[in-house]
Amino acid sequence: MIQNENSREGILSVEVMRDKYAAEYPSYLPDPEKLKQLKPLLSGKKIIIVLGTWCSDSRLHVSRFYKIADNTQINENSISLICVDETKKAKEGLTDHLNIISVPTFIFMENGKEIGRIIEAPQHSLESDMVEILTKNTAACQQH
Repeated sequence: MIQNENSREGILSVEVMRDKYAAEYPSYLPDPEKLKQLKPLLSGKKIIIVLGTWCSDSRLHVSRFYKIADNTQINENSISLICVDETKKAKEGLTDHLNIISVPTFIFMENGKEIGRIIEAPQHSLESDMVEILTKNTAACQQH
């Protein structure tokens, strides 16, 4: 089991993760309109993904997230993957400050501050929920 900061290649070294990715990545078809909306909204954002390779929701949604990431050209350097054990803890307290209740948790950050998160599963779709989180934040920033 992986329990630390990682990369796409690192999590795909776990057989169950690799198998789900191999099935989900090519078959998942994100909404093209949402992808178009999402691309400019991602500029300057960091995304922390806390996942468990042992968790079926993590295997499903992280695979789909990478399809969205590749389609919107999210820079891999703006994505942080943190793998946790079944107690939702990572080595060296990496997640202690993140208040992780369920995995996967996708945390969207701007200027070092959390602007929103998707916990366990999206309400609608990953790309739709991402647009909603990032649009809400943009509108709030423009009002101040």
